[in-house]
Amino acid sequence: MKKQDILENQARKAYLAIGSNLGNKINNVEVTKYELEQYKIKILKSSSNYISESWPDNSMPSYINIVIEIKTSLAPLKLLKVCNSIESKLGRVRIKKNSPRTCDIDIIDYDSKILGRNNNKLILPHPRMSERCFVLLPLFEVNKSWKHPKSKINIVKLINSLPIKDLRSIKQI
Repeated sequence: MKKQDILENQARKAYLAIGSNLGNKINNVEVTKYELEQYKIKILKSSSNYISESWPDNSMPSYINIVIEIKTSLAPLKLLKVCNSIESKLGRVRIKKNSPRTCDIDIIDYDSKILGRNNNKLILPHPRMSERCFVLLPLFEVNKSWKHPKSKINIVKLINSLPIKDLRSIKQI
């Protein structure tokens, strides 16, 4: 039993997508990174800021998006709980799906694990990440050799499969 406990506490690599489309968006992203570090989550790499249209309704305010590579000893569901807590602390109110928010944190990949829906809380890797340029482009900046844990498709092929209009809707700043 001791050996299993030691293994459970080992640091794992994960990728988080962070976005904001309300208030001081760049500051919200920076405060989110700071808050993650307060939970002993080590940020290994951070992408540049990207500005993208709000999805799926581009009439909403635009987003600032980044992807960070982290190291954490938190299990996936505990990491999700921390992310949700930080979102709340930064003023996120869940009115309706895809509504504007001060902070959005998605676990994109956790140690290449494949995890089905767990009490409707977490699916790994993130189920719609392959369709989202605002995740794939910052992820490519952070890890150019990343492969989708489930499909094993590399990030370059995933980006190349996106519609041109989606790629034109995002800009590195």
